[in-house]
Amino acid sequence: MAKYVYDKDSVRFRKVTRSIWGRVRSVLGFLLTSMSVSVVIYVVASFFLSTDTERQLRRENRMYERLYPELQEKQQLVSDVIRDLENRDNGIYREIFNSDAPEVDPVASIEGLFAGDTLGKDDLIEYTGRKTAELSAIADKVEENFLTIFSALAGEGYRMPPMSAPLEEVGYASTGASVGQKVSPFYKVAIPHTGIDLVGQQGDPVLATADGTVSMVERSGKGFGNTVTIDHGNGYTTRYCHLSDIKVYKGQKVKRGAKIASVGMSGSSFAPHLHYEVLKDGVAQDPLNYMFGSIGASQYAAMSFMTASTGQSLE
Repeated sequence: MAKYVYDKDSVRFRKVTRSIWGRVRSVLGFLLTSMSVSVVIYVVASFFLSTDTERQLRRENRMYERLYPELQEKQQLVSDVIRDLENRDNGIYREIFNSDAPEVDPVASIEGLFAGDTLGKDDLIEYTGRKTAELSAIADKVEENFLTIFSALAGEGYRMPPMSAPLEEVGYASTGASVGQKVSPFYKVAIPHTGIDLVGQQGDPVLATADGTVSMVERSGKGFGNTVTIDHGNGYTTRYCHLSDIKVYKGQKVKRGAKIASVGMSGSSFAPHLHYEVLKDGVAQDPLNYMFGSIGASQYAAMSFMTASTGQSLE
C-alpha cells in the first residue's frame, strides 16, 4: 500500500518512495525481531514449562537416585556371601581333595565391559541390577550344591571316590596313553586300552588313591603282570598293574596314600610304568579325571593334551 505525506511548500500530498536497500533493511529487521522474540519465548518455556516426556524422565531419575544406593548395598551383600562361600568351598576341597577349589570370578570387571563407551548413570544402574540378580542366582546354586555335598558326606556308609594320583610325582613328562583305542607296541594293532600309563622308575612307590579294601592280588608274567585291585565302595574300583613287588594282601584295608606296591614292568610291558585304572560299576573311566587331589589345573591341561595325542600304549 502506497504511503503519502503532506508537502507544505507545494501545498499538496506527495507519494513517498523507498529504495531497495531500505526495503531490505526493513525485512531483515522484521526477521531478526521475530527470531529474537521466538528465542526468548522458547527459553522461557523451557524453564517454566515441561512436556509429559520430560516430567516422566525427571520422575525416573528421582527413582533411580533412590534405588541405586540400595542396589549397591545388595551387590556388596551378595559379594560378601560369594566370598564366604568360596572360603567354605576351599575348605571342603582342601579337606577332601588336598587342593584349593578352582578360582572362578562370577562378577566380570565393569571396566572391560564398558571400555571405550561413555558410562552413564542408567548404564550403571542397569548393570548393577543385572549383576545383583546373577550373583543371587549363583549364591543360591552354590548353597544348594553345598547342601547336596553335606548330605552325601553325612550319609551312612558314604565313601570317597579315588581322587589322587597313584604315584608321588606325576606330570606331563610321565603321562602316556589313556582310555580308548591305542596301538599295542607288541602287536602293532589298535586294541582297547582301559587305563592310563604313568611312566616311572623301577621301584617307585605305588600308592592307594583312596581308602578301601584290597579285593584282588594277582601275580603273573603275562598280560597286566602283577596286579592289585582295591574296592573303594559306592561302585568305585581301582586297578594297579605291571608291579614289581606287592606289599598288600587280599582283604587288607588300606588308607589313601599307603604304599601298596612298586613300579615295575611285569607281564607284557614295553618299559617300566604303572598301568592305572578307575572303574565305576565295572565301567572304565578316564583316570586323569580322578587326580584332582594331586594335580592342578595347568598340570591337568598339559596331561590331557598328552593323553589325547599319544596313540600307543606301553603294553
